[in-house]
Amino acid sequence: MNVGLTCDVVVVGAGMVGAACALYAARAGLDVILVDRGPVAGGTTGAGEGNLLVSDKEPGPELDLALLSGRLWGELAREFGAAIEYEAKGGVVVASSPGGLAALERFAEGQRAAGVVAEPVAGDTLYDLEPHLAPGLPGGVHYPQDRQVMPALAAAHLTRASGARLLTGRTVTAVLRTRDGAVRGVRTDRGDIHAPAIVNAAGTWGGELAALAGAHLPVLPRRGFVLVTEPLPPRKVRHKVYAADYVADVASDSAALQTSPVVEGTAAGPILIGASRERVGFDRTFSLPVVRALAAGATRLFPFLTDVRAMRSYLGFRPYMPDHLPAIGPDPRVPGLHHACGHEGAGIGLATGTGHLIAQALTAPGKTPDLDLTPFRPDRFTEEAA
Repeated sequence: MNVGLTCDVVVVGAGMVGAACALYAARAGLDVILVDRGPVAGGTTGAGEGNLLVSDKEPGPELDLALLSGRLWGELAREFGAAIEYEAKGGVVVASSPGGLAALERFAEGQRAAGVVAEPVAGDTLYDLEPHLAPGLPGGVHYPQDRQVMPALAAAHLTRASGARLLTGRTVTAVLRTRDGAVRGVRTDRGDIHAPAIVNAAGTWGGELAALAGAHLPVLPRRGFVLVTEPLPPRKVRHKVYAADYVADVASDSAALQTSPVVEGTAAGPILIGASRERVGFDRTFSLPVVRALAAGATRLFPFLTDVRAMRSYLGFRPYMPDHLPAIGPDPRVPGLHHACGHEGAGIGLATGTGHLIAQALTAPGKTPDLDLTPFRPDRFTEEAA
């Protein structure tokens, strides 16, 4: 029986971004239904490391969004505290050569001009921050604004706090539209949901949801693996630590495999090791060469990891966009459709700012939002974009 539900806005996708959109929309006074074909955090969010980073972003709209999001995450941390495993651990970006250090310091200088706290660290003081780093490194940059949360916990707590009606195990099969093309809800395999606004927070599948509404959005999956070690004593790795070439890999357009060492501890004790990136569709096949490359990169940064056992690995798919910027805000092609997807590997960190801006667009469409949404316009791509 196709029983229809009614609300002010239906958010499609119960990952971190969808949870944040539901929270801020509800706190702006809207009646929200959050729908997902799987469980909360069942997609990219559940396969994430929980990074809230400014360190890997060059000056521009994504960094502006990261700084806004960081302030909002700070507010939520005061509200939820240890429940979401929020850690103000900071990040350390390490250079492996004098030339690499000079390039990293130039990058950090631009970030400082944009409002990032980026502290140069000479080689002799690098080991005060991370005593177990490989010897002989020339230096790096310390980013005290980098944070971490446990993503599945954070998504669950934000969803619960929103008070939104949560409908899991429901697949959206169509976008309902009026005769003049405006949205009027979604059809699911378990009934219709009627609403004058839809938020596309479907992550890697955001392009498919956009297509159901007749809009083109070139979201593609970018696969990444993470290695998880056995539990270790606290503070063996004190910050999120990564090699400077990680920033270049994040910004790359290549579909080929790229790996750069990223190492960080967790509140529970295991160390997380990344990062790999490759566009292979939704192929979930385990790749021993990728995992070996991750392990090799991590042991170059932290030689003590050579004697540590890897307990498991997992993979996820980042929602890649051709210009590495998410789609955020109303879609002028489909009245009532709003997008909040395509954040690639930064969705956890950028979720709060995205949800806040979506709520502003939903409740005050004529007013200027806290951040200019022009760079994130969902209609900025041609049909040929890939």
